[in-house]
Amino acid sequence: MITDEIIMLLKQESGFFNSPYHGFNHWQAVERNGLYLAQFTGADPKIVSTFAYFHDCMRENETKDPEHGPRGAAFAKEHSEILELTDSQLKILYKACRGHTHGRKAECPTIATCWDADRLDIGRIFFMTPNSKFMFSDEAKRIADEDDFGVLGDE
Repeated sequence: MITDEIIMLLKQESGFFNSPYHGFNHWQAVERNGLYLAQFTGADPKIVSTFAYFHDCMRENETKDPEHGPRGAAFAKEHSEILELTDSQLKILYKACRGHTHGRKAECPTIATCWDADRLDIGRIFFMTPNSKFMFSDEAKRIADEDDFGVLGDE
């Protein structure tokens, strides 16, 4: 779902494309996680895939950067012509990117799936463990509680 044109844009514009924590490998993992979860949540797979590549793309550092989500959302909106999303899909993507770090309430199943997909990959950072109390979907909670990351193709 992510085109070569989008990958090239991110490679050129994101200072974190090659980051071991918030770069391309993480984005791919979030996409994989999200598409898996979407089978259970009914989330929009196009939004989930696009979120995966834009949510962390405008980070300024690897640690505390509370505005990176809003910057990623604005970057996606700025390049909406290549995203192949409808206006309503773009609005959901924007909300998902903006709130992914500190969001605690996601009424929309697609936003919740995006956030769960990202949070399930938290283990890449300082050996943190995903915690089900920060998850929304039953399947994401189950994966975290049962340490069943193999279903994501993670092992």
